[in-house]
Amino acid sequence: MFEALSGKLNGVFDRLRRRGALTEADVTEALREVRVALLEADVALPVVKDLINRVRERAVGVEVLKSVSPAQQVVKIVNDALVEALGGTPARSPGDRAGNPGGGEGDGGARGLDLNAPSPVPILMVGLQGSGKTTTSGKIALRLKNRDKKKVLLASLDVHRPAAQLQLETLARQVGVASLPIVAGETPLQIAARAMDLGRRELFDVVVLDTAGRLAIDEALMDEVAQVKAATRPHETLLVVDAMTGQDAVNTARAFQEKVGVSGIVMTRIDGDARGGAALSMRAVTGAPIKLLGAGEKLDALEDFHPDRIAGRILGMGDIVSLVERAAETIDQAEAEKMAARMQKGQFNLEDYANQLKQIGKMGSLSGILGMLPGIGKMKQQIEGANLDQTILKRQAAIIGSMTPKERRAPDIIKASRKRRIAAGSGATVQEVNRLLKQFDEMSAMMKRMNKLGQKGLMRGGLGALLPKGMNLPGGRKPF
Repeated sequence: MFEALSGKLNGVFDRLRRRGALTEADVTEALREVRVALLEADVALPVVKDLINRVRERAVGVEVLKSVSPAQQVVKIVNDALVEALGGTPARSPGDRAGNPGGGEGDGGARGLDLNAPSPVPILMVGLQGSGKTTTSGKIALRLKNRDKKKVLLASLDVHRPAAQLQLETLARQVGVASLPIVAGETPLQIAARAMDLGRRELFDVVVLDTAGRLAIDEALMDEVAQVKAATRPHETLLVVDAMTGQDAVNTARAFQEKVGVSGIVMTRIDGDARGGAALSMRAVTGAPIKLLGAGEKLDALEDFHPDRIAGRILGMGDIVSLVERAAETIDQAEAEKMAARMQKGQFNLEDYANQLKQIGKMGSLSGILGMLPGIGKMKQQIEGANLDQTILKRQAAIIGSMTPKERRAPDIIKASRKRRIAAGSGATVQEVNRLLKQFDEMSAMMKRMNKLGQKGLMRGGLGALLPKGMNLPGGRKPF
């Protein structure tokens, strides 16, 4: 979502780094370019003005212009301003501004769902039609069931959209939670009262109430939501907005906050090509924090909103913490340890390679994973040229699946006739089979060199020690 903004800001900071010592004029010119980049990313004008003024106050100070690394200081100041604009609290140091109340000391202001209330805790889902409200209700139910071990009841209050209640019932079955039985002819208030009554009687921890949406904000929508809210007194009122709608998402959030009141915002479709301005504007314009991000169509594609980590992604500093957390949630630790032991013994084969592909596939799209790595934005063109997507993993898994157990354990026996059979069985070409075998050979050779060098050898030689003789790093760079 922040790709374009990230690229432009990194271009500005690269030019600053090349200058070494900075003058006040250099900083002013850079901030002018940052301002243009933010406006082009669809950030609201008042937010842009506040952010630039906040950065200018400190960026033209003595601690920047006379520091050893002035460009890095400017990046740090911009990072802190972005964290605050996103609703977080940057890591404090002497002279730093105090962050927004509520965020911990340098915790980035991450706020998950607040379930600190007597059971069943009502969560009211509101928003316009088409924003992903019903799907997000299912995602939240799955998250609460798996991560927080909560007993969740889903209830659809949407009596206007055809099959809306059936859609939520289907989602409930998919995620393995209960849904309120459908009774034809009930009003939203009656459905809400029945859901809360069932939640109390059957000892549910959380009741998620999915309200109806409209194509646009109108009095009927607001009245219905207000009545349901007054009757159920939800502990969380979550507004679901589509990041792809840009500033319209901010206007929607402002209207709901003024007329109904929301405790948090869930942004959906952040994996699309939205400019990112809505996320930067949302907190400042509405006062409501962004709590969750929908990062895909899969029901497990929901993540906490961490202002500090999002700021890091925007400035090309990556998000290693989120990457590690995602890996911890999806990767089978016992299987990983077993595979590591086989690698150390030099027993890595195509069955292990296939298991690795499955584990990577569980973590999401390759472009999304790579986007969390620091500095990867500068390699964007090479990554796009390599055509890294989920279909590559699936094709390689299909090729390995077409091999016999003997071939997977001893790839050296795969000759021309076997390659033709494997290609035909997997719907691939012989060239693709050759490419997979070559990648596997290179990976096996690298692992053998790693075992031979040991930890000290790796520290001395770095990445270059693992590469075949004469081979360069991506982009033609020498390993040393």
